[in-house]
Amino acid sequence: MNLKKILIIFIFSFAFSEIWEGYTIFTPYAPGSASTSTYLLNTDGETINTWEHERNPASMPYLRPDSSIVYPYVVDTPSMSAGGVGGGIQIISWNGGILWDYELSNTDLQHHHDIQLLPNGNILAIAWERKTALEAFSLGREVIDNPINQMWSEVIIEIEPIGDDEANIVWEWHLWDHLIQNIDVQYPDFGNISEHPELFNINQGIVGSPTASNGDWFHINAVDYNEELDQIVFSSRLQDEIFIIDHSTTSEEAATHTGGHCGKGGDFLYRWGNPQNYSRGSESDQKLDDQHGINWIPASYPGSGNLILFNNLYSPFISAIFELSPPLNENGCYDILENESFAPLEPIWIHTESYQSDRQSGAFRLGNGNTLITDANSVRIIEVDYSGNIQWEYNFTGNSNMIPRAQKYPIDYLEADILHGDVNNDGIINILDVVSTVNIVLGEAEWIDAADYNSDGVINILDIVSIVNVILN
Repeated sequence: MNLKKILIIFIFSFAFSEIWEGYTIFTPYAPGSASTSTYLLNTDGETINTWEHERNPASMPYLRPDSSIVYPYVVDTPSMSAGGVGGGIQIISWNGGILWDYELSNTDLQHHHDIQLLPNGNILAIAWERKTALEAFSLGREVIDNPINQMWSEVIIEIEPIGDDEANIVWEWHLWDHLIQNIDVQYPDFGNISEHPELFNINQGIVGSPTASNGDWFHINAVDYNEELDQIVFSSRLQDEIFIIDHSTTSEEAATHTGGHCGKGGDFLYRWGNPQNYSRGSESDQKLDDQHGINWIPASYPGSGNLILFNNLYSPFISAIFELSPPLNENGCYDILENESFAPLEPIWIHTESYQSDRQSGAFRLGNGNTLITDANSVRIIEVDYSGNIQWEYNFTGNSNMIPRAQKYPIDYLEADILHGDVNNDGIINILDVVSTVNIVLGEAEWIDAADYNSDGVINILDIVSIVNVILN
């Protein structure tokens, strides 16, 4: 280990060793039940709000500054079912009212896993895209061995919510437009795999299984957006790689190999984790195995601009958190040497202990340099400093066999006076807030927005009952 890295670890270890103040949100998956709840915790691990759901989560919920959440959920009859299946997305108010409910589950598309909120209010969503065996064979796929005789590829779409349950698709990217094969020149997209790391080999990996009624091939399980770069990163569990694509393209450009800020259309700008997939490495070069939860570290946070993820099978029975520093050049694109794989050779930071999860899970860098980690299998959330010391731990004890992923927001994330029920603005909803609300109802104190819990423009006994219910929950 070089002196520079030792110094960085030393500084992080002593400067960033406290709990980061903020709000943690998660939705446990309840086995044997269609219903579940989303929980918002304060730094002390106390529940300050819950949202009740009739359907289980596909992944984690997202908190918006206006105190509403965006919740991806599992529909009753998905058109293609595999791990992480979803199909629906809701926007839900602080008080539990459904503001928008949209289903992306039809003959050709099936939403699954993650979503990502965009600064413009739109939502990125992942979906399986149905392709028949004939369509796959016509592009040079050699074998499809599953009962439904289909090959479900992937699409990422940008959704603009409209009204109560409608949406406009304002941007889309299809993996199917960025394939290569080296089987036969008579099929489209013939080429040398190693010369085209920007494309994916259509013959890489299996499609579903001989006994499973699904055609899952790529299995994207997480998506994130970088506003400064206008790029999207996503994780493919079945191919053991992460990928970055250009969002600055139009939908038409995203279907081609030109256009956008980096001039590559919808081709991969960057990929990492398993260079065997593009014939620039061997088994010993594979770094990722069943990984989840890829995201950029936000600007101004320690490690800003790096990528962080949960590598589920780091070694037998052990998972690990990886932090990567991608080879971003001054133009906001990514460098790769001829006949070499994408850098780096190794993560710049690895955290592991006795946890191991074979599904979902994730990690987020926090503003003070700590990292929030979700061990899905153990329904456990921990916050560790840069030396790996646990600063905060939460173990869910309700009816659940998994927390897909949790995320923590800064203490000032919610808009002013928006934490409904926290009338005295101390970050906790308790009996003092009930007393404050009673005083407002009796005319002995001035109006405070947070006391109008049900947002009906009146502070009365209904708000007092709601706040009491939050405390009792």
